[in-house]
Amino acid sequence: MDEFAPIAKAARYIWAVAGIATIGVPGVVIALMLVLGGAGGGAVITLVLTVLLSCWWWWLSGRRWRAWGYAEREKDLVIRRGVLVRRVTIVPYGRMQFVEIKQGPLDRLIGTYEIQLHTAAAATDAKIPLLPEQEAHRLRKSLTELGEAHAAGL
Repeated sequence: MDEFAPIAKAARYIWAVAGIATIGVPGVVIALMLVLGGAGGGAVITLVLTVLLSCWWWWLSGRRWRAWGYAEREKDLVIRRGVLVRRVTIVPYGRMQFVEIKQGPLDRLIGTYEIQLHTAAAATDAKIPLLPEQEAHRLRKSLTELGEAHAAGL
C-alpha cells in the first residue's frame, strides 16, 4: 500500500466553516422569523436542527480532509479523494505536459497553493488543492523533473 501525503490541515477548517456558515445563517434567519411570527416552538426546532446539521457537517469535513491524499510512486503520481464516491487518479509522469501552481485569494490568506497537472487527455488532468507553500513548490519541482525524465524515454 502506498503512503499518501495529506493536504494542508487548514482544508478541514475551511470546508467546515464554509458549510456551517451555509447551514447556520439561513437556520438563524428562519428561527428569528419564526420568533417574530410568534412560533417560538418552531424556532427552537429550527435551531436544534441547525446545530445538528452543523455538527454533522463538521464531522463530514474531517472525513473529506482525511480522504484527500497523494503518493509519488516510481512511475506515476496517485491522487485519492472522496467520501461517498471515492476516486483514485493515476497520472504517469511521462504523460504530464506541464505542472501548474495556482494561488487564489483564499489560498493567499491561509498560505496554501493548488497544483494542477495537465496531460494530453483532458479527462486525466488532476489537481491537488490546499497544499502548504513549501510542499507545493517542492512537489511542482519534483513532478516537473520526473515528467521530463520519463518523457525523454518515450
